[in-house]
Amino acid sequence: MTTVQVSLEFPRSVFSAFRQDPDDFVAEMRLAAAVKWYEMRTLSQAKAAEVAGLSRGEFLTALARFGVSPFQYDADEIVAEVISD
Repeated sequence: MTTVQVSLEFPRSVFSAFRQDPDDFVAEMRLAAAVKWYEMRTLSQAKAAEVAGLSRGEFLTALARFGVSPFQYDADEIVAEVISD
């Protein structure tokens, strides 16, 4: 797997505000982005887990922590899918 390194600059005060060292902050930021992109249906669970640097099971656990459903269909969409078949 090839990777690309992205560099961001933050004021030092950001790390103290989050009470995290830079490495933990980066991991949390990757996870938060992956969860949001999954919630917006931009990424699949597998790809979002990859972005977050987690296994799919770990990502599913993280979704619960963020209050995001692991299912990308809501009840109306499921009913519409069943009716259309």
